[in-house]
Amino acid sequence: MHVLILGGTTEARRLAELLMALAPATGSLAGARVTSSLAGRVGSPRLPPGEVRVGGFGGADGLAAWLRTHQVDALIDATHPFAGTIGFHAASAAAAAHVPLLALRRPGWVPGAGDDWHPVASLEEAAAVLPALGRRVFLTTGRLGLAAFAGLDGLWFLARSVDAPGPPYPAQMAALPARGPFTLDGERELIRRHRIDVLVTKDSGGAATAPKLAAAREARIPVVVVRRPPVPQDVAVVGTPEQAVTWLRAHLGGTP
Repeated sequence: MHVLILGGTTEARRLAELLMALAPATGSLAGARVTSSLAGRVGSPRLPPGEVRVGGFGGADGLAAWLRTHQVDALIDATHPFAGTIGFHAASAAAAAHVPLLALRRPGWVPGAGDDWHPVASLEEAAAVLPALGRRVFLTTGRLGLAAFAGLDGLWFLARSVDAPGPPYPAQMAALPARGPFTLDGERELIRRHRIDVLVTKDSGGAATAPKLAAAREARIPVVVVRRPPVPQDVAVVGTPEQAVTWLRAHLGGTP
């Protein structure tokens, strides 16, 4: 059996670990070949076990051809919730190649008591609402979206991302290269030291970067939350790597 994981997330890496641990055992996943595909946008990614390929496929048609050529039996889309069009390419390619497809998506965040959230549909909308909310911004939306905020000359930004950003970006900005998971104490200190009065984040979900939300709540500062983009219809979705293993067993002829 050959499983292709479209990865780059903590959940994708965990799924590869689980499948590689199961491969020597008995049952439907015994001896499974596991290939993880990474987009290559992070300079030094944490590599999962098993086979790894880096780079795009050339759109939906290219992915469908890769599925056929490499005799893939199941496709798992475990990319970031904001990975953009890859989810739709995966759905199209899986249908064309007649390969079962599962989307592995960590649950989104939910506001709690004391939160002051401002949901928006895009980074551009986030930039539009910022001037009315604060002047010192903790920006945690990644290095590829900084152009949306480049015109806000009256605001100061602390922009955190795994890799150092390139232009265009805001004129008044301090870059903070860092990789999660982050701690609540660390996020509290960042907000205090930089006198942050508004946080901008994508609804990525998961525990690794959630402490910033708790720190913002404690500091009583507003949070601009970019909603997740739509996902393809008629694609099965699970929230954990363990659930993905159960799905694979069922679809590759075994039992959960």
